[in-house]
Amino acid sequence: MKRKTMTLVLAGILGASLLAAGCGSSSASSEQSSTDASSEASSAETTEAASSDSAASAETTVAASSGDEASATASSDLSGTVGTDGSTSMEKVISYLSESFMEEYPNVEVTYNPTGSSSGIQAATEGSTDLGLASRDLKDDEKDGLTQTTIAIDGIAMIVNPDNKVADLSLDQIKQIYTGQITNWKDVGGDDAEIVCIGREAGSGTRDGFETITDTKDQCKLSQELTSTGDVIQTVAGNPNAIGYASMADLNDTVKTLTVGGVACTEDTILDGTYQIQRNFNVITNNSKELSPQAQAFFDYITSDAAADLISKAGAVPVSKASK
Repeated sequence: MKRKTMTLVLAGILGASLLAAGCGSSSASSEQSSTDASSEASSAETTEAASSDSAASAETTVAASSGDEASATASSDLSGTVGTDGSTSMEKVISYLSESFMEEYPNVEVTYNPTGSSSGIQAATEGSTDLGLASRDLKDDEKDGLTQTTIAIDGIAMIVNPDNKVADLSLDQIKQIYTGQITNWKDVGGDDAEIVCIGREAGSGTRDGFETITDTKDQCKLSQELTSTGDVIQTVAGNPNAIGYASMADLNDTVKTLTVGGVACTEDTILDGTYQIQRNFNVITNNSKELSPQAQAFFDYITSDAAADLISKAGAVPVSKASK
């Protein structure tokens, strides 16, 4: 009887052990299944996210490509020639602007004919050029049918040979030198030598600006009248007794720039008005002549804020800075 009872107890204990082992195995299996399911879900989410990112990236690439293609198409669609004619003082400014424009529009050629301001205005009047260039403002008898657009302000610098001792002249002294009242450098602090006055030809915008500001209209006694700013600079550089006037945009170290009334010719002094000898750089258009698409694009470009840095690099003062 005791043996039978013991056998039953042992059997019960063994059954309980087996039952416990079975439950544990089932629980472990459930947990593993749950983990696997979670892992698969996470993997699916990661794959979906990666797919979305790839799609977004593809869309961005397509959009960027479309933008580049649109820009390239716009540039390639514009072709032909844009003619500019006029002021020799504006040569450097127009050169910087046209080179940059032609890089953006490789099928367009911008030409420049350095004939002088009056000739540029006449060309715009006759319609023989797209854009006239004038380093002076339109006179009353020139305004009919024309529009003047100022793109920059330029200082007219007084220049002498680098060996000249004189460093500063007043506006009145400049007037007296160019009208023949002062003829020797010693009278203004220089060596005992005759002053050689160099100026520009009739019709020059630089000459018109200089004579208007110094009140020397039709009074100048010039040793030489030259047809370009470059010629004036070269002549003064080669003559120790010469004096001339030239666009600030074209200055180089072959000549010495004088202060006028103690004020240097710089962008800052032009903007604040303390440098007295300054004038506008203007683009002249004919009101009755519609610009070609390429000429209109160039006009829009040189009158935009984007042109300001190029104008500054060329040595002139962007009109956008003066308006701020």
